[in-house]
Amino acid sequence: MKLAMSIAALIIAALVLPIFFIPDSADMSKRLELLPWNIETRDDGHARVMGITLGQTPLEEARQLYGPDMDVAIVTAPDEPGAIEAYVASARAGYITGKLVIVVDATPEMVAAMRERAKKTEYMESTTRKATPLPADLATIFSLPVRSLAFIPTINLDQDAIAERFGPAAERIQTNDHQTHLLYPEKGLDVILDTKGKELLQYVSPKDFAVLTAPLHARRETPEAAQ
Repeated sequence: MKLAMSIAALIIAALVLPIFFIPDSADMSKRLELLPWNIETRDDGHARVMGITLGQTPLEEARQLYGPDMDVAIVTAPDEPGAIEAYVASARAGYITGKLVIVVDATPEMVAAMRERAKKTEYMESTTRKATPLPADLATIFSLPVRSLAFIPTINLDQDAIAERFGPAAERIQTNDHQTHLLYPEKGLDVILDTKGKELLQYVSPKDFAVLTAPLHARRETPEAAQ
């Protein structure tokens, strides 16, 4: 008798408990909005992707979306003015996880001043420098809008999967023997396929798409790019 009652209780639990874990429609809608291929373009030339309106959403709102464990730094490569970046090692975009790099919209003068005030500077790879902003500067940084995103999903995206989610690319540029850029200017998207590494999704506002394409076209026109 006890065994029969126990089995009945387990059956009821199996039928009833999942109801409490089914996400409501609002939660499901939010997850779908955050998926990296749901890009909303606007008449003002901006784009909204992964819950962030590029050029408008402040970094603080992005931190609320993707958690407090952002590593904020001033990253400067040789012969470049540098940029303020926020790195999330494990970001969840809908039901997709991956690494996320958020670039803040800051003037070169602001970046240089914060880099000068930074108390800690280290080298990342080669001669690229990483400076840690002062706590006082962090308050300013989190109030600044997000300029661009770079997302490396943990799932594998081949060319067929990219075409299914984003449609056909407007242009393809191969920069070396293992990297190909699929360009979507109307979305502000550059998808980098790498046969020796992971796929990378780069997002900017469509009105700023030349920021991504100008270096690619310049490289393609150099003799080194053809090798």
